[in-house]
Amino acid sequence: MPLNGSSSGTGGANRTSSSDDGEPLSLFRLLVLSLLALLTVATLVWNLLVLATIVRVRAFHRAPHNLVASTAAADALVAALVMPLSLAKELSGGGRRWRLGRALCHAWVCLDVLCCTASIWSVAAIALDRYWSVSRHLRYTPRARRRASGALIGVAWALGALLALLPLLLGWGGSSYSAEQQRCQVSPEPAYAVFSTGGAFYLPLGVVLFVYWKIYKAAKFRVGGRNAVGPLPETGQVKHPSHQPQMVFTARHATVTFQTDGETWREQKEKKAAMMVGILIGVFVLCWIPFFVTELISPLCSCTIAPVWKSIFLWLGYSNSFFNPLIYTAFNKNYNNAFKNLFVRQR
Repeated sequence: MPLNGSSSGTGGANRTSSSDDGEPLSLFRLLVLSLLALLTVATLVWNLLVLATIVRVRAFHRAPHNLVASTAAADALVAALVMPLSLAKELSGGGRRWRLGRALCHAWVCLDVLCCTASIWSVAAIALDRYWSVSRHLRYTPRARRRASGALIGVAWALGALLALLPLLLGWGGSSYSAEQQRCQVSPEPAYAVFSTGGAFYLPLGVVLFVYWKIYKAAKFRVGGRNAVGPLPETGQVKHPSHQPQMVFTARHATVTFQTDGETWREQKEKKAAMMVGILIGVFVLCWIPFFVTELISPLCSCTIAPVWKSIFLWLGYSNSFFNPLIYTAFNKNYNNAFKNLFVRQR
């Protein structure tokens, strides 16, 4: 989401490298712009690679991989449609001028709100899916999980479309374009600032923090409950000594029950998944909270924030679209193996 910005012009000097408004491009600015361009390309490639893997591997055609696909699709659209236009704005110099016209300004703001909101709510959907799989794993069957994930994906994109299109349809908020000042930004109306930031960030932020707290409590309760289980009766018990986690078989009324001395495979899997969700949420908060705090406070207090800081906070938020695929693939060996197979087959 583009931040409120102000524009200013500076006289140009006769230099070999210069921006569109005549401002000399220093070596530092060239390096920064190159890094932003590299971030844009890397974000697009990583997310397209995740999408290609999910499409080609049949085992990924189910929940929760469809939630990962939704997040990757939103992040790929951010990299393909939003970040290049933001980079063009950075090329205009210190004033961050908009030289692409009114129509493209409205399209940029609309796509920015849609894709970023869908990406943020998709992260919240992944956290919700993980919480339900931990807290109600007996009732959260594959069929129920498939239905829930489909509903969560629909809600994520519907909320993004609502925040992006409703202002345009009602003529309230949305983008603010000034041809004289060459400025394109989100509307500075305080009411719209509260509405847009609340729906795009603060509400999903509350959801993910609450959900992760519940995941932590549920995991802690299950581990505590497992450790509190007393020894089984000696009758009918066969136990093989080993230094590895042991499994005990006990016959009771023609049934067989299982108990492990160490962590079960399911507990290890849930622990790793909870860690992945925790890192995903932590990176999400660190990337987006500076932007949304300034986006909310600036219109309410009529504060003026330097354009350079606005750009830093905006691109820090965009970088979340780069980190998302790295996080949920780093914690899943199946994705790593699928990536290797994808490249091997192409060779």
